[in-house]
Amino acid sequence: MTTTITPDLVSLRAKQQMVWSSGDYNRIAALTVPVNEATVAAASIIPGERVLDVATGTGHSALAAARQGAAVTAIDYVPALLDIGRHRADAEHLDVDFIEAPAEILPFGNAAFDVGISTIGIMFAADHEQAARELARVVRPEGRIVVTSWTAGGFVGGMLATVGKHVTPPPGARPATRWGDQDYVAELFGNRVESVRSRTATLTVRFVDAAAFADLFLGYYGPTFSAASKLNDDGRGALRADLVALAESHQQPASGGIAIDWEYRVVEAVRS
Repeated sequence: MTTTITPDLVSLRAKQQMVWSSGDYNRIAALTVPVNEATVAAASIIPGERVLDVATGTGHSALAAARQGAAVTAIDYVPALLDIGRHRADAEHLDVDFIEAPAEILPFGNAAFDVGISTIGIMFAADHEQAARELARVVRPEGRIVVTSWTAGGFVGGMLATVGKHVTPPPGARPATRWGDQDYVAELFGNRVESVRSRTATLTVRFVDAAAFADLFLGYYGPTFSAASKLNDDGRGALRADLVALAESHQQPASGGIAIDWEYRVVEAVRS
């Protein structure tokens, strides 16, 4: 099945692809492995099932699914991240097929998979509706879909909003954290799914201090790294100060540093 998105959204997707190709997301993905594990656990994967991981990044969800005995395919539009996933799969002798593709145009036939998952990935698609349609299309009837996303009211949602105050998002971009709302995700999938349910959970991440958080994310996380590169020295200083303040407002005392809870939502649905 051939699918397309509008020229404006193609341009937006290209800009977002550049953002995620910047920095070194591998350094950040290492922090969020428990979120990947939560997605795979929610999918209740049975050995031998065909699983698609959309916007896999460095492949943590795909590898977790493969460890459950699934036949896993993983897609992303950043080649460097896919290469990292391939190396990890090779190191563990796991059979995962990593394919370069955007979430809005999946190169698979209808009902090609038993399970479709995405961990803090599809939420950053340029075209939310098209990405949801595509994910539903390639999952078989009565197959399972699990999408995990940062919430708008959580710490990462606050960080992304902070970035948006310093660098205006590209025209047409919608907040990725809208995927952290069950009603919004249910609306995106529409009558293609049924039995939609969700829960929120938190990932606790530890840092030496709030400044260490800010410097890590300014140095390696695509959205903050890319935003900082567009600012002058004063602008970068102001962005860093706001990120430090955000971390300080969420931090909890911890032995040898601080702890920050990052809220995410796991949405589960059954393909109609």
